[in-house]
Amino acid sequence: MTDTAAGTPPRVGPDARVALHELSMRRDRDEWIVGRMATRTFVALPPAGARAVRLLGEGLSVARTQERLRADTGEEFDIADFVADLAALGFVARIDGRPLPDPAPPPASLPWLRPRHVRFALHPVLPVAVAVLLTAALVTLLLRPGLLPGYRDLLWSPHGSVVLLSGAAAGWTLLLAHELAHLVTARAAGVPGRMRLGTRLQFLVMQTDISGIELAPRRHRLTAYLSGIALNLSVASALVPVLAATDPASTAHRLSAAALLLALMPLPFQLMVFTRTDVYFVLQDLTGCRDLYGDGLAYARHRFRRALRALRPGVRAAAGEDDPSARLPAHERRAVRVYSVVLVVGTVACLAFMAAVTLPLDIALLSRAVRGLAPGNTPAGYADSAAVLVTLGGVNVLWLVTKWRAHRSRRRAKAGAWARM
Repeated sequence: MTDTAAGTPPRVGPDARVALHELSMRRDRDEWIVGRMATRTFVALPPAGARAVRLLGEGLSVARTQERLRADTGEEFDIADFVADLAALGFVARIDGRPLPDPAPPPASLPWLRPRHVRFALHPVLPVAVAVLLTAALVTLLLRPGLLPGYRDLLWSPHGSVVLLSGAAAGWTLLLAHELAHLVTARAAGVPGRMRLGTRLQFLVMQTDISGIELAPRRHRLTAYLSGIALNLSVASALVPVLAATDPASTAHRLSAAALLLALMPLPFQLMVFTRTDVYFVLQDLTGCRDLYGDGLAYARHRFRRALRALRPGVRAAAGEDDPSARLPAHERRAVRVYSVVLVVGTVACLAFMAAVTLPLDIALLSRAVRGLAPGNTPAGYADSAAVLVTLGGVNVLWLVTKWRAHRSRRRAKAGAWARM
C-alpha cells in the first residue's frame, strides 16, 4: 500500500477488506446521509452507495461487495474507487489490517459537557414553554402598549460612554448565550459543536459549528437551528413582566427596557439568509438542499458569466461552464435558483449600505474620538473618546483579524464539509 499520509490514495485490490470508522447513516429523500461524527465529515450517497458502505462494514471484500451490488441492482460499480473515496473522507480505519492515517478531530467547545447533562434541551415540553412565555408577553404588551420600549430607551444613561460600554457588554453576553443555546441543543443530540468568531460580509459574528446535527431527526435539527432565536425571544419575554412591575422612572425599568431591545435587535439580522443565518439553515433543511449557499453562489456566477458573454457576442463559453444547478435534483435546483436571486440582491444591498452609511459613520466616530484625546478636553470627554476607541475600534480590529485568519485557512479542509458521491 502506498503512503496515504503523503496524499497518495491507497491501492485497493479486489480481495481487500476494509475496516470503517464508526459511521452514522440517515435516509434523506432519495439519498442517504453518511457521516463520521468524530471528524464532522458527511457525504450524501445514493442508495447503492449506502448499501456498499453497509456491506463493506460487514467485512465483505471489495470484489464480494461488487458482486452483491450487481446482483441487487443489475448495475456495475467500481467499489475499489469507492473505497479510495471513503478513505479520502477519513471514513476508512484500516485496509487489509493496515491502519490509515487519521487526522485529529477538530476541538469541541466545552468538551466536559455531556449529552446527559443537557438532555432537557430536546424535551418536547421546552418549545411549548417558550411559546407560552412569548404569548404571555405579547398579551401583556397588547393590554399595556405603553410598556413597549423605543429606541430612546437604549439611552438609559446621560453618559454616552456608559451607554456604549454597557450596551457592548450586554450585547456580547446575549450573543454568547445565543450561541450556547445552539451548542447545548446540539450536544443533547450527541453533536460535539464548536464556538468561534467569524465574519458575514461586514459583520463580526460568533458562530457555532454543529456539523453532525444533519444525522439527527428533523425535529432535533430544527430545534438546534432555532434554539438561539428562541433564547433571544425568551429573554425579551421574561423582561416584559419586569417592565410591568416597575416604575417607568426607575433605573430597573430603564435597564430592563434597554435589555429587552438588545435581546430583540439581532433577530432582524436572522432574516438576512444570504449571510447564512439560523433561518438560512432552516430553509436549507426544509428545501432538502445540501449546500444552498455554495450552489446558489455557483449558479449566480454562472448567470453573471452568461450575461457578460451576451454583451460580447464574440466570446465563447469556456469548457465546463455548463449550468452548475443542472446536476442537482429538481427540488434542489428550484430552491437554489430562487436563493441565488436573494443572495445577489441581499449582498449588493448590504455592501451598498455599508459603503453609504456604516463606513462613513464609523470613520466619523473614530475621528471624533481621536480628536477628543487631544489636550484641553474634560475628563468626561476623555472617557467618552476612550470608550469609542475601545469598543468601536476594537470591533473593527477584531473583524480584520478574524477575516484574515479565515482567508489563510480557506484552502484547508473544512470539518463538516458536504460531498456528493
